[in-house]
Amino acid sequence: MNTVNPLFSEELLQHIWQFRLFNQHNLATVNGEPLYVIDPGELNRHAGPDFTGARLRIGGMEWAGNVELHYRTSDWRRHGHHRNPRYDNVVLHVVFEHDVPFHTAPCLELQPRIPKLMLKRYKALKESAAFVPCAPLLHRVSEDTWHLWKARLLHARLQRKADVLRGWLEQSRCNWEEVCFRAMAQGFGMPVNTAAFLQLSFSMPFMVLARQRTHLHRLEALLFGQAGMLGGAFTDAYPQELQQEYRFLQHKYRLEAIPAHSWQWLRMRPSSFPTIRLACFAALLHNSPHLFSRLLETDSLAEAESVFFVEPSAYWRHHYRFDIPAVRTSGLGKGTVQHLFINTVAPLLHLYGDYMGLPQYKQRALRFLQELPAENNRVLRGWAEEHVTAVNAADSQALLQLKQYYCDTKNCLNCAVGERLLRGEEVWACREGEEDEWM
Repeated sequence: MNTVNPLFSEELLQHIWQFRLFNQHNLATVNGEPLYVIDPGELNRHAGPDFTGARLRIGGMEWAGNVELHYRTSDWRRHGHHRNPRYDNVVLHVVFEHDVPFHTAPCLELQPRIPKLMLKRYKALKESAAFVPCAPLLHRVSEDTWHLWKARLLHARLQRKADVLRGWLEQSRCNWEEVCFRAMAQGFGMPVNTAAFLQLSFSMPFMVLARQRTHLHRLEALLFGQAGMLGGAFTDAYPQELQQEYRFLQHKYRLEAIPAHSWQWLRMRPSSFPTIRLACFAALLHNSPHLFSRLLETDSLAEAESVFFVEPSAYWRHHYRFDIPAVRTSGLGKGTVQHLFINTVAPLLHLYGDYMGLPQYKQRALRFLQELPAENNRVLRGWAEEHVTAVNAADSQALLQLKQYYCDTKNCLNCAVGERLLRGEEVWACREGEEDEWM
């Protein structure tokens, strides 16, 4: 029984055909007809042939139509294409290995025209258990390749985050302040209380919150109450007052709090406790009741950051939790504020610039990321061990995008680094029997 070459995949064959990564010198069909690829066509991700709209010159005649790819020629009948009218307009059957006669359309065998080193590297990428699949060969990638690829990765990451915000914008009927509130809530919850903060932000109509912003005590009562943190019996006067105020607001606006167990407290510094984050969030909303408008008006990163260095109300300067005194607490640190700018402010500005057709705000988002220091987390430390460093937040965001959506999923064929390593000059220069440094 014939088995499929372990170095091969249909995804790789499509990639090789799409980017013509095969020896095209004296190209000919299995019947000896001269073949020239004018245009390989567009990859079809739906039902039907693999490529549509291809243009080919076969035996002196130009053809336009579809191209179908298989590992073996016999796969055409095995897949039932001979009974499917979708394949009637196939003008070329491209196979890795030609194993049976084929008369439906001209047939091209690619196996002898594909560099062996390319197949070996592809197999190594797919089977690698390293932090990134191509780690042993990263030193071969030029600075120009990295620079262009990281720019595309950063744009994709900003766009992905902005798309979430765009959905909230549509739900709010283009209320930018409301979208800013939801996004800030999500940012204040990162990394472990993201879901709880987001649930809290959607637990009440935005207009209810907006009416309390000028009165800090009511705003705190609303936020702590909706967070499910005012349901117990308290000793201190402050939480008792909040509890009383919240009962009034809850009855007036028919509010329902989220479950108290939604919040995570373990394995975090007291300054990151959800109580402290909520108190700082309340102070920010109180000090900047039109926060999004203020961000739009502020072009300087330092000036914009200063908006977020808020002091929580007096009680939280000596408490991390209700009824448990502390000598002294701390509000939002510089690292937390920078985290908010990377994950919240920059995507907000990017979306606003894109939605309103004002590119200066997209440029400001990019400039903020370039001025902010690179993040420091497990993924970035892993990249540093491979001698790929981030000089600023724009770089670190790009590397996070690369690791999450390409390296972790072995999506090497759609990665500029992976493509470079698979189609590099040394792949074509390597002679039979020579070993790659990866092997």
